[in-house]
Amino acid sequence: MTSLFDSHRIGGLTLPNRVVMAPMTRVRAAAGGLATPSMATYYAQRASAGLIVSEGVQPNVVGQSNPGTPGLHTDEQVASWRPVTAAVHAAGGRIFAQIMHGGRVSHHATTGLQPVGPSAVALGADVFTPDGPAPAPVPRALTTAEVPEQARSYAEAASRAVDAGFDGVELHGANGYLIAQFLSSNANVRTDAYGGSVANRIRFAVEAVEATVDAVGADRVGIRISPDAGIWNVRETEVEELYGALLAALAPLGLAYLHLEATADDDVLLGLRRAWPGTLVVNPVSPASPQRAERAAADRWLGLGADLVSFGRAYIANPDLVERLRHDLPLAADDPATYYTGGDQGYVTYPAHEAASV
Repeated sequence: MTSLFDSHRIGGLTLPNRVVMAPMTRVRAAAGGLATPSMATYYAQRASAGLIVSEGVQPNVVGQSNPGTPGLHTDEQVASWRPVTAAVHAAGGRIFAQIMHGGRVSHHATTGLQPVGPSAVALGADVFTPDGPAPAPVPRALTTAEVPEQARSYAEAASRAVDAGFDGVELHGANGYLIAQFLSSNANVRTDAYGGSVANRIRFAVEAVEATVDAVGADRVGIRISPDAGIWNVRETEVEELYGALLAALAPLGLAYLHLEATADDDVLLGLRRAWPGTLVVNPVSPASPQRAERAAADRWLGLGADLVSFGRAYIANPDLVERLRHDLPLAADDPATYYTGGDQGYVTYPAHEAASV
């Protein structure tokens, strides 16, 4: 049976193990969406992962979802990321940037702009702003002519990511953000070529991925999806048909991987495994679950056909997660109060097991 500690190749990279650090928002960026020295420390501490996927990085100003998140749309942001990627590589790691456009999950107090989305449908929940939680505003519906520009923003950010030293990029097509909004049947009520039918609802995702592949090469591109997740009040109809059509359209591109969140029933997820001919990363615990992924869940999905398994919250307090899993060592508990508070406490202050046991 495949082990978490076997090597695996994606694109031009040989991963020393099958453990992936999942993307997690930590809101530690400096003003102007700049990466910081603490971010370099944070990711380098976790470089023993087979692959690190960074926190969500906005591809343009209107795509920023939360305050305190980093960007990849200015030269200054690119320069700020270079010490981060260099630190990961110096520690023996590999890192992809997750490109995340928030779409309607945003606020003018954060960006200075009215959020955009496939349709003028508010998400009906509070979002984070510099002044605390506030009701999400009604987004401005993108015109048909504007949609390709937002699709290309992923590709433009990907080019900047490669310039910044990232090994590749992951398009965030999950958890209710812009790509997922286009896939949905309630956030997307368009009647043009980007709405209505399954073929039309997958169009934005496919165009964003195709543009990114053209920009940096398929072996540097992955995409993350969360079928039937319901996160940020995004709902989907015809889930199996929708994601089956999406994977059928993306499979010929030869992407580095598909990153699948376990947000649907096993029969749906296993159907997608059968439909995807390339490398599959599975995050075995839904982001909406209070649980964190454990070794047993990872082994189960490797047995079901996953090639790689991603861990999110388990990585917060366990920078040496690979070794803890390898030697069946206890996992440290994280402090949710420090997830989004800024500063180094609860960010780079968790020790490795050996240091913790001294």
